[in-house]
Amino acid sequence: MGIDSRTVQRWKQQGIGEDGRAGPTSAPGNKLTAAERGRVLDLVNDPEHRDLSPKQIVPRLAEEGIYVGSESTIYRVLREENQLKFRTPTREPQPRPRPQEHVAHGPCEVWSWDITYLRSCVLGRFYYLYMAMDVWSRKIVGWAVHEVESTEHAARLLHQALDDEGINGEHLVWHSDNGSPMKGATLLATLQQLGAVASFSRPSVSNDNPYSEAGFRTMKYRPDFPSAPFPSLEAARAWVASFVHWYNHEHRHSGIRYVTPQQRHEGDDQEILARRQATYEKARARHPERWTGSTRDWSPIETVTLNPVPDPKAAEAA
Repeated sequence: MGIDSRTVQRWKQQGIGEDGRAGPTSAPGNKLTAAERGRVLDLVNDPEHRDLSPKQIVPRLAEEGIYVGSESTIYRVLREENQLKFRTPTREPQPRPRPQEHVAHGPCEVWSWDITYLRSCVLGRFYYLYMAMDVWSRKIVGWAVHEVESTEHAARLLHQALDDEGINGEHLVWHSDNGSPMKGATLLATLQQLGAVASFSRPSVSNDNPYSEAGFRTMKYRPDFPSAPFPSLEAARAWVASFVHWYNHEHRHSGIRYVTPQQRHEGDDQEILARRQATYEKARARHPERWTGSTRDWSPIETVTLNPVPDPKAAEAA
């Protein structure tokens, strides 16, 4: 913390507690006097200035040869006098509660989806990749590339993914950010009809949809991701199809003990991880002197949590 031990001892001897940073005992020399504070309040509340912000008031006063303080000083005085209010029709900041925590214990329980841009040959125009991912297995369960963003395309993506997985979507959590295609009437009606649960991130908080964001990053940092724009919509779809096959069937994902998403989705990871554990146990038996503790943990990850609720005890410890 940058505090010397002798400083803490002195605080304890003085009887002011373990943290002696109680602030100065005397007022700063440059503090506004009561008369100067009154002058500030009179100026900002007179008919000429009462409808203006301090950022507008200070330059106007300077033109008249008047200086009573900086913008921050005026804001501070108004705040201390409880005169700093939002004026209608300005809205006060709205609280944005964290999204609800969702825990997946197996495949097809929590899906995350999002849309990203793919460059086209026309400057300023893009192709739009819709991609849905199973949070528990990280498998890409559905994707599509279109020339426009629309809630109808999103609804069709959901239906196609459900058909491919052979489920009806009841009680499935369908998580996304707050874009207009995600909250469109067509998609929301589809979710309600299926009995699925709509879940949304907070506005402008990408961390609330981490699995889709990580998937897009993996895609765009692939060595074979085109550095040049896609020449056509068909070319974009062909490349994404090859990426999805690699990601699901070849990519050893670090978040699921380095098995492929398809292996975990189908339950084949149990046997694979058991073989790895047996290999490590045999290696330790051959040379126990090379192991100071337990072997590497190859046990399957049982649950995956989307937007976990922070642990207050862990936050305090940090």
